[in-house]
Parts: sequence; structure tokens; C-alpha cells
Amino acid sequence: MTTTYDFEATAADGSPVSLSDYKGKLLLIVNVASKCGLTSQYEGLEALYRATKDSGVEVIGFPTNQFLGQEPGTDDEIQEFCKTTYDVTFPVLSKVDVNGENAAPLYDFLRAEAPGDWGPHLGQFYEAVKDLSPATEPGDIKWNFTKFLVGREGEVIKRYEPPVAPEAIQADLAQYL
Repeated sequence: MTTTYDFEATAADGSPVSLSDYKGKLLLIVNVASKCGLTSQYEGLEALYRATKDSGVEVIGFPTNQFLGQEPGTDDEIQEFCKTTYDVTFPVLSKVDVNGENAAPLYDFLRAEAPGDWGPHLGQFYEAVKDLSPATEPGDIKWNFTKFLVGREGEVIKRYEPPVAPEAIQADLAQYL
């Protein structure tokens, strides 16, 4: 059975990152962007990370520029932004595509395992981006700051759509710690 641990990613410095290095930890995998209306979620993600990392929780950011060009910077520029603007200490890896034929294999897996719950119940956020999202296939990531909770065995537990704040996810984590 395939798990999240079977995938590799690339660090911002270009070095390989094996997700198997995170075995036994809870992961919150997030597609991020620095010029999005939701960018302030970096603050909540960092707070969640600092509050739970000693309990075995890792937050991993994957920048993407697939949503209205909201992550145009280089990997170095993204790292600088995260550090100076939000004092991010969790790993923010190299920029990836999360949808389409060039999507990172990890994101193909995450989308298949947790296709999401996108629709009008998301209220104002849904109305604001439903016609802007480039998502074309069922399960596609609809916007920046979609979050996937991955269990200690590498299984995808849950998908959180973009407007779900990190603070709400932290409350959910209690049952897995």
C-alpha cells in the first residue's frame, strides 16, 4: 500500500527530501503562497508548529504559483519572505505544481486519497474564488493553503480546504497526539 512516506520532494536549496524521514510523525502538508489573501495563515501554521512539534507534528509547506501567480518568487525569495515576514521555522520546500500534468507525484497521491469538500458551504471564500480557480479535475486543489493531515503511518487522514484556519486544525490534532 502506498503511503506519503513513499514520496520524495525537493528542498528549497535543491537537495532531495525523503518523506520517509518523517515516519512516526503527524504531518500537515500545505500548499502555500506569499501574495495570497490567505498568506497570513503562515502565522497560524507557525504557531501550530511551535505548539505541537515536541509532540511529533511537522508542518511542511509547498509553494505553488498555480493560483493567479500568487507565488512568483524564486525558492530563495520565498525562504527570505517566510523568515523575515512570519519567522517561519517549519520546512518550506521548493516550488511545485499541485494540479495538472506537471503536478508533484506527492500531490497526485494526496488529491486521490482526500479529494476534498469544495462547495458553497465554504461561504464567502467559495464565492470569491470559484470562478478564478484553475482546478479542472475532481479532487484538484482549488486554491492556496489547502492542507492535508497525514497520520503517523503515512496515511492521509483529512483534507482541509483553504479557509480552514490552522487554529481549527490544532484542535483536531488533539485526538492524534
